[in-house]
This record gives sequence, structure tokens and C-alpha cells, in this order.
Amino acid sequence: MTETRKIDVDSIYAELRSEILSGTHPAGAPFKEIPLSKRFGVSRTPMRQVLSRLEQEKLLVREDRGLKVPAANPESVVQVYDLRIQLEGTAAAEAARAHSLRNLLELEALFTRDRSLKDPSNTEMIATNLEFHAAVWKATHNSVLVDILERLTTHLIQTPKPTLAVSNRWAESLDEHEALIRAIENRDEALARQLAEEHMKTAKSIRLKLFRESAQQYL
Repeated sequence: MTETRKIDVDSIYAELRSEILSGTHPAGAPFKEIPLSKRFGVSRTPMRQVLSRLEQEKLLVREDRGLKVPAANPESVVQVYDLRIQLEGTAAAEAARAHSLRNLLELEALFTRDRSLKDPSNTEMIATNLEFHAAVWKATHNSVLVDILERLTTHLIQTPKPTLAVSNRWAESLDEHEALIRAIENRDEALARQLAEEHMKTAKSIRLKLFRESAQQYL
């Protein structure tokens, strides 16, 4: 007897959300009930619930022919970076103060995994980087701050080329992550805040450069 694959709505939502945030689906990619229902082996009703949640979170937008992955808005993206510079700094400082041993071990395990990756794809870099930052947020034990930061990340989907793929940024970013872990481990709130803010400022600077390069193509 063949075992039926059982997946609940939350699991489907989490999987599709992760795919969108990591860039698996390009801007403009359609999300249709029937193909997705077949993919996950569920009826259209639960799939409709999943798509509604993704739309509410602005990970999908409704256009004439249905739901699609949105394209990046440069103005909104820059605003998100400005907010994340402040909030990532706050999160790092709170993580330095409130982290548990379990939080620290998780950060170190993620860093070790990321350092061991050989020529990661853009999707891998985005996904693993998001996971590391989420672990820092988790270490704050501040559910409100975590919720705000999770919502902000949804505004950075479909930006042209990940900043981590520029030049030697991936390796540099990992060095910065390692320094942040040590500051958190030593409960140095001021240093953790400074490192996190500088990390995000660098990302913003690279993103602005990528936007300018993209704009030049149409002149």
C-alpha cells in the first residue's frame, strides 16, 4: 500500500515562503492554485489559504492574470536597508545580552556550515545568510523585534543580483559574521551593535551600486 504524502498548510506556506525569499522564483513568476495543488498533493482549498497568506505578507502580488512574485522597488529597498541598519544593530546588542548557550551553538554551527560551502549559488548564499541573521534575531529572545525584522526581509526579494555575489563579498561577509559571533559570545553589546550596523551599511552601499549599474543599461 502506497503511503500518502501528508503536508499541512503551515508546512506548504513555509516551503514556498523560503523559496520566494531565496530567489528560487524570479520576479513575475506566476503562482497558480492548480499546479501548486498537484505539486503538494492537496486540494485547491488549502492551497488558496497558503497563497492568501503569501499575498498578505506581500511576497506575492495580484495582477490581471493572478498572483505573481513582485519585482523590487528601489526606493522601498533603500528604506528597508535604512531600517535594518538600525534594527540589526539593536538585535545584535540584545543577542549579546540575552543569548543562551544554545543560541551561541546554533550561530557557530551555521557559520561553520557556511564557511564550508564551495562556490555557493546565489540562491544558497541568500538562503544561508537569511538563516544566520534569523538565528541572531532568535538569540534576542524578543519576539516583537523578530517579527519586525522578518517582515522587513520580505521587501528585499527580487533585488537585482544578491550583494553577496559581488566581488569577494561572500567571504568578507562570513568574516563579519564570525566577528559578530565572538562579540555576542563575549556579551559585548556595543561591539555587537557596531559590527551589525557596519555589516548592513556595506550591504546597502553595494545594493545602491547595483541599482545604479542596472539603471545605466537603459540609458
